[in-house]
Amino acid sequence: MLKTDKAVLVIVDVQGRLATLMYNREEFYRNLVKMIKGAKVLGIPIIWNEQLPDKLGETIPEIRDLLTDMAPLVKSHFSCCGNQSFVDKLEGLDRRQVLLVGMETHICVYQTARDLLRNDYKVHVVADAVSSRTEENRRIGIEAMKDAGAHVTTVEMALFEMLKVATGDQFKQIVQIVK
Repeated sequence: MLKTDKAVLVIVDVQGRLATLMYNREEFYRNLVKMIKGAKVLGIPIIWNEQLPDKLGETIPEIRDLLTDMAPLVKSHFSCCGNQSFVDKLEGLDRRQVLLVGMETHICVYQTARDLLRNDYKVHVVADAVSSRTEENRRIGIEAMKDAGAHVTTVEMALFEMLKVATGDQFKQIVQIVK
């Protein structure tokens, strides 16, 4: 079970022109926004990554505008784990449940999941908040992560699993986010 005191949200490379080419782009963007807003309500730390922004462009405004209180970690490896700043930040949080969102599912998200799993993290791929340029690459990326040992979840499933109860201010805020 996902727990708010054990989880971290990792955002992978939602940037530049490439982001506009993602399969089911509008729903992908909406679900990313919901996941980030929900993580903030639940007090879940967020680690934001960008792949070579000088070449690929910055994170899309829909996401960047939600993260004004932090800066992205810049990487050149496909896996976030290839960036020592990411590894240090993740280890410093002392949380072993990683919620993965971003793009592309079959490349950077997949390679990050694989490396996290090798390092004994519990990876939860948020299936409706990951995408690739094609539906097939998205689907195969999710299957490969599941085969490697990752859990597959959705934005609502993850948020309500961590919320646990249908009462209180956090519940009201989450309901407003997901509706």
